[in-house]
Amino acid sequence: MAWLCAEYIADEMLRTGALVEQGSLEYRAGRQTLALTIYLCDGADELAGIRAVSRIDEWLSFTSYGHPWPEWAEERLAARQERERDLGEGADPDLALALDAWRWLRQTELLAADLGESEPWHPAGPMDVPVDECAQIWTPAWQLGLPLSHLAIHLF
Repeated sequence: MAWLCAEYIADEMLRTGALVEQGSLEYRAGRQTLALTIYLCDGADELAGIRAVSRIDEWLSFTSYGHPWPEWAEERLAARQERERDLGEGADPDLALALDAWRWLRQTELLAADLGESEPWHPAGPMDVPVDECAQIWTPAWQLGLPLSHLAIHLF
């Protein structure tokens, strides 16, 4: 139930922000990244989203530029898998769904604008540097989903 709650909250935030078209791969990348962030921020015994409003600042910090989000997600997922093995109570369906989402985010690549080395979102960078949106590269879904998640949280 915790994963479904996290996915619902993520879906609401992305739909409210209206950053990308619902049903698109970009939307799915944002929803899965944000849902994984929400799910992994909650304690193992908490229901995702019960204290959603009070957790927004935490979600913003984990999705912000420069945070090692993929490493953080891997560590949190590994800790939950270890806890599941230690408890020996059988497979956790929430963890299984979170692992499937992470697998999809890592293995799926989306065509996105090549920002190169300019990093236009970086706070120290100049704001007037144009990005050539015609130049595109294949990028893992989580790399596109992470800034979408961050913006969706801000707009919520």
